[in-house]
Amino acid sequence: MHHIRITKKMKTIQSDSFNTIEIRVGTIIQAEVFAEARKPAYKLTIDFGELGYRNSSAQITRRYKPHELIGKQIIAVVNLPPKQVASFRSECLVLGAVHNDDVILLTTDDLVANGLRIQ
Repeated sequence: MHHIRITKKMKTIQSDSFNTIEIRVGTIIQAEVFAEARKPAYKLTIDFGELGYRNSSAQITRRYKPHELIGKQIIAVVNLPPKQVASFRSECLVLGAVHNDDVILLTTDDLVANGLRIQ
């Protein structure tokens, strides 16, 4: 069996640049339909431990129902500037893998402390 490796060219960054991104673990404590959003989305409130609670607008409605998200640990970037989405202030970027038009949230294998940094 032969394996062919296809390499896609992408922009590289310096390690110092990556180290400025604060990627943290948080637990979703509230999720509701974001009716005012242009694309289907949820309003999330996420507990990041010592960093406190952050809000996020997330376009994850194809795979997840709001009640399924409560208590789910996710991975998010917490040091981006807040973004105003309609009447909602999104304060972090929840990370997920995009497959077709679906988003699969990045999570941890085991429960860990909220606010733990991803490196």
